[in-house]
Amino acid sequence: MCILHASICFHSQTPRRIMAVKWRDGHSSSVLCLNVNKDGLVASGAERGELSMWNEEGIHLEQIQLPRADDVTCVVFSPTCPSRLYTSHGETISVLDVRFLKGPAECFHLNEEEINCLSVNETDSVLAAADDSGAIKIVDLENKKVSRSLRRHSNICSSVAFRPQRPQSLVSCGLDMKVMLWNLQKARPLWTTTLQETEAEEVGQQSAGQFFNPPLAHSLSVAACGNVFSCGAEDGKIRIFRVTGVKFEQELGFKAHTLGVSQVLFLPDVYWLLSGGNDGRVLLWDVGSEAGKQLKSPVKSIHRRKARTSASPKRGGEPNTMVTNEHARVLPKLSIEHGEKVNWISYTAIKGLRRVLVADQSSCISVYPLNAT
Repeated sequence: MCILHASICFHSQTPRRIMAVKWRDGHSSSVLCLNVNKDGLVASGAERGELSMWNEEGIHLEQIQLPRADDVTCVVFSPTCPSRLYTSHGETISVLDVRFLKGPAECFHLNEEEINCLSVNETDSVLAAADDSGAIKIVDLENKKVSRSLRRHSNICSSVAFRPQRPQSLVSCGLDMKVMLWNLQKARPLWTTTLQETEAEEVGQQSAGQFFNPPLAHSLSVAACGNVFSCGAEDGKIRIFRVTGVKFEQELGFKAHTLGVSQVLFLPDVYWLLSGGNDGRVLLWDVGSEAGKQLKSPVKSIHRRKARTSASPKRGGEPNTMVTNEHARVLPKLSIEHGEKVNWISYTAIKGLRRVLVADQSSCISVYPLNAT
């Protein structure tokens, strides 16, 4: 391990230097994804099929090469069995037992194009795999077959996430700039929102040559309550949504990064949100506090706009509405100047110490403490 310095800036505090740790020697190429199980075991996936395991102290335990050497795009531990690990590489989903990491125990070849994201529901009965075709394959893990194929994204489906406490419900987002709410009983989304501005504003921006960063949606994370979720997009903004019944509405939207938001991650048990961006920054937000302020503010009524999309289902003849809060000044609780484009972020708490793990374009994993917050 190598101890490095990183720049940390606290809201209302003077910026100072803290120590950060880099985990080395686990990969030979760029680390693309991370996940941590209940016991603190860390899995990391990299380019060319590399999969590594680390203990909570950052000691590299083992590495294997997955078949065909496709990039490992996502790693997810089972929520009920900490030794079971689901990985996506190419169009394949491999299931591994990390106690005997010699090769996949099972492989599923169910997706037609490269898989970008995996999510497993909290009962470990269903897995969702989002791919480049825009499809989400729903895998019945007991019967080991596809139970449903969700096809409503018109471009790459970049992220999918099951909602805690609701094992039949999930959300998805994609490069078609849409966010969708699904129930596994139905083949169509219950609700769809576009992240674009209104049609008139888009036309005006494009004609003026200013529409350079469309809100391509890259990442989703659902809070522990299951009713609040976040979305990070290419325009550098984070949007916070609340699910009510069979629809959701945007409660808060704010500029978070100077370049695209590649990752968002809710911390457990609180409405604290980590974000990572292409600008090389990792930020911590108290979105519970900020959303509460905005809901009590007249900004909501001033900036409420209708989201127009032909694909958006309507209930009772009323279109979905969104709160943009573009003029709200939301400040991060913590700012980490990581310095490299962020591929993935994960979180762990070990012996009372809260840490954020960051994967970037390098072959290392960076670990930053969060306890100062």
